[in-house]
Amino acid sequence: MKVLLYGGGAVGLGLASFLLKSGVSVDIIARPETAQALREKGLFRTGLFGDAEFSPKSFQVFSSLSEVKNPGAGYDYLLLCTKLFDVDYAVEDIARHQQELGPDFKIIICQNGWGSSDRFLKYLPRERVFNARVITGFKRPEPNRVNVTVHADAVHLGSVYGVPSQNLTDLAEAIDAAGLPCKLADDVAKDLWAKMLYNCALNPLGAVLKKSYGELGDNLHTREIMNRLISEIFEVMTVNGYETHWPTAAEYQEVFYGELVPATAAHRSSTLQSLEQGRRIEIEGLTGTILELAKAKGISVPYNAMLYSMVKALDRAKY
Repeated sequence: MKVLLYGGGAVGLGLASFLLKSGVSVDIIARPETAQALREKGLFRTGLFGDAEFSPKSFQVFSSLSEVKNPGAGYDYLLLCTKLFDVDYAVEDIARHQQELGPDFKIIICQNGWGSSDRFLKYLPRERVFNARVITGFKRPEPNRVNVTVHADAVHLGSVYGVPSQNLTDLAEAIDAAGLPCKLADDVAKDLWAKMLYNCALNPLGAVLKKSYGELGDNLHTREIMNRLISEIFEVMTVNGYETHWPTAAEYQEVFYGELVPATAAHRSSTLQSLEQGRRIEIEGLTGTILELAKAKGISVPYNAMLYSMVKALDRAKY
């Protein structure tokens, strides 16, 4: 199996480390600084699931797809691990280089948010477009080092278009065998909406208040805010014809407070980390998507709208 990780951030390097441990042939597309560090020093992983080290000779790394020459029969999988705000560039870049990537690669979108899959249908048949639901926290303290900080549930792989998830069996088995739980999911769309509920309730609020997820869950006032956020998102999801694993917001909240928040209690919002470091934030693909879907159906979502505005007010990154 030959896999290309498109994006050398924390998630991309984290997933690459598990695939390498399973003996998969791995190539990585990363920004120049990251690519140089990986070529010179190799890849290191610490934290949950144990430490791992991979020499520079155990994988290939490129700064762009233009550097990739047709690797024999091409790649079996391309894992898209960029931030949401880079998805449009990634779509066009991947479309321009399909010859180098090979004729049959399947793309696995490993991003937050909802809607990225549809952007690829202009260039790829839906039978080759899949999603991964990842609720594992990765941090990258150095360009070639990744730390697994939290883990809430197995990685789920599947299609939002009804394509059988069994098409991804070898990839799921490789990730799982390396120690990161991974499962096939024919209802991955429900998983992605569960993650939207989780992310949109915690990520922007944690950024505004500068609190960990556990601190948000322990406070009665922030719980009330999150309950309102979840209720609004549930209405938007349902009215737009989507669904998740729980029929009501109240039933989801039981799992949210009873299992998901405790499992990721120490985690600090990725939006908060981006704000602190002056990096671009992903709010558009999270709460911004909720606002767009709500507007299209004439639904009022005041809690989500206010939180979106507060995060945007804090955003001082130049891009």
